[in-house]
Amino acid sequence: MALGALSTWEAQAAAKALGGPRDPLNPFAARPPVLKPRAKSVIFLFMVGGPSQIDTFDYKPELQRLDGKPVPESIRKAVEATRFANVFHGCKDELMASPFGWSRHGQSGMCVSDLMPQIARSVDDLCFIHSMQADSNNHAPASYQLHTGDIRPGKASLGSWTTYGLGSVNRDLPGYVMLFDAGPLGGAANYSNGYLPAAFQPTRLRDTGTPVLDLLPPNDLAAGQRESLDFIREMNLAHREARPGFTELDARIASYELAYRMQSSALEVGRLDAEPASARSLYGLEHADTRARSFGRKCLLARRLVERGVRFVQLYDMPDKDGWDAHAGLRDNHVPRARWTDTAVAGLLTDLRQRGLLDETLVIWASEFGRTPMMQGDRGRQHNAAGFTLWMAGGGVRPGQRIGATDALGLLATESPVQVKDLHATILAALGLEHESLFFNVSGRQERLTGIAGGARPIPGVLA
Repeated sequence: MALGALSTWEAQAAAKALGGPRDPLNPFAARPPVLKPRAKSVIFLFMVGGPSQIDTFDYKPELQRLDGKPVPESIRKAVEATRFANVFHGCKDELMASPFGWSRHGQSGMCVSDLMPQIARSVDDLCFIHSMQADSNNHAPASYQLHTGDIRPGKASLGSWTTYGLGSVNRDLPGYVMLFDAGPLGGAANYSNGYLPAAFQPTRLRDTGTPVLDLLPPNDLAAGQRESLDFIREMNLAHREARPGFTELDARIASYELAYRMQSSALEVGRLDAEPASARSLYGLEHADTRARSFGRKCLLARRLVERGVRFVQLYDMPDKDGWDAHAGLRDNHVPRARWTDTAVAGLLTDLRQRGLLDETLVIWASEFGRTPMMQGDRGRQHNAAGFTLWMAGGGVRPGQRIGATDALGLLATESPVQVKDLHATILAALGLEHESLFFNVSGRQERLTGIAGGARPIPGVLA
């Protein structure tokens, strides 16, 4: 009786979590959202290494005034009373003003530093969240959390959860795509499918040359390719019959068919030279800096992917091992990285808006944490998970908003602190997914992107 009850419960839970059974050989079949969706696709722009919020989007006049002075005792005691007391480790007790100029932009009057002059022109499209907090002050664990909801590796990524919940509307392209030169700190555990079926792992595309290496067969084998794939499929299906639930085999069978269909679609989506000169200029493809051109190609490819129904595009800006990790020489670190990304990100927002795609595409600009107002080393800044900034645009996001705030120095989130799981709940809600019912049974336990039931909620004020 107990076994029967458990079996019934598991079947009901699976139906609630999945919205009905999946075809393991067609895992990306489009699935209806549970809630009213605001967005159809996500472009997640991950700035690797921790750009400084107080040098980009979170202006602090008091920090400018107290340049060179110690942290005020009231702020120090407030931080030391929280779980973020270690934020002072490795720092001098000396505040460092932002070396960049600041000005207000748009009808919303948002303050943006002169590091981001192009993005500043689009501030009326942006919703800033100034009170983000993470559970780790180290790169890999904090990055894991932003990607998967947990500081430990091995969990399923946001992109995998999205495609698991919704599938994709384009059968000829992957549902979840990654674009990068150098991946995030912590490696593939940031973007893997974790315990979700193997089919929901991402596909990496390249922004130069053939988007997928070895996609086309040699000329002397091309004529018989379909027959070969049909024979391989029959053999794999026969092998599968004796191994039910072996998701790696299901994923392999599905991947053969997707690769066959991608031979024309992937080549077409990667033809960036087919874009008009105006679009290429908008994304900075003619920029004097080669790294700016590279990031511009990735952003343009991201637009072409979501335009064709790809559900989730994860884009990393990191061209080297350091990223925005400015422990010393903040200006020397941040100036070139802003130059490499500012034009392309602004171009992406403009292009999506002009094409009528911004309303249905959720764009996120984020990193694993921010940086301290205290100086570290030779005019650098330490990691800061106690309070940092990200922004969102499009996809049902209320534009021209500021959510939450940090203290007068930009050190600790003091107004409406936001946890990563709340950010994830917000993203899923924008896509029409209810985060509590999006789960996967692992060893008798319901695993969610947002953790245990009742522990997260969409961020108030972000979604229209």
